[in-house]
Amino acid sequence: MTAAEPVIIVHGLWMHGLVMGWMARRIRYCGFDVHSFSYPSMRLTLHENAERLAQYCGQQGTPRVHIVAHSMGGLVALKMLEMTRHVQCGRLVLAGTPYTGSYAATRLARLSGGKTLLGKSIAEWLSTARPSISGAEDVGVIAGTRGIGVGRLVAPDLPQPNDGVVTLAETQIPGVTQRITLPVSHSEMLVSRAVARQCCAFLRNGRFAEAVAT
Repeated sequence: MTAAEPVIIVHGLWMHGLVMGWMARRIRYCGFDVHSFSYPSMRLTLHENAERLAQYCGQQGTPRVHIVAHSMGGLVALKMLEMTRHVQCGRLVLAGTPYTGSYAATRLARLSGGKTLLGKSIAEWLSTARPSISGAEDVGVIAGTRGIGVGRLVAPDLPQPNDGVVTLAETQIPGVTQRITLPVSHSEMLVSRAVARQCCAFLRNGRFAEAVAT
């Protein structure tokens, strides 16, 4: 990628773009032009949020963008790439994204008020077919293995290994360029130096740094 091509940072469920500030600063320090995208993760559907992301990418005024997405933000990015060919995505990094499904979300949905807490985007993802990863030139997946997080509260039997919210198996995406695991929890990914370092390496080279793919 070139230095002029923007990197769009996308947050996850129940969050705001501000929570990605630490990661954004670290990636910006590596020399990238970083922009943080915020969206209503509960109020709008996945399709609607994907449309908003496409519009945001189009506003950057460059032929191509790159994306780093955490958790449900990765689902929004994948949905956008499935829906539109107007956005050319070079490199896509998905950190803690529950591609195959979400054991914790399914458990939460069974509780009183759980479906309301999950919102419309996750509900749409869980009820529809998974999109392919076509639309990005290189796709890197970062999965965590430190099992500390709110997912363990609603699902104490969350299958191992996991990052406290998302299981390792749920991050399996067919056809990705590279996939790595790091000893971090789901929320820890947002402030982890190691995660930011790997994001920068993948954005720069299309490969993670000094890591063994799993």
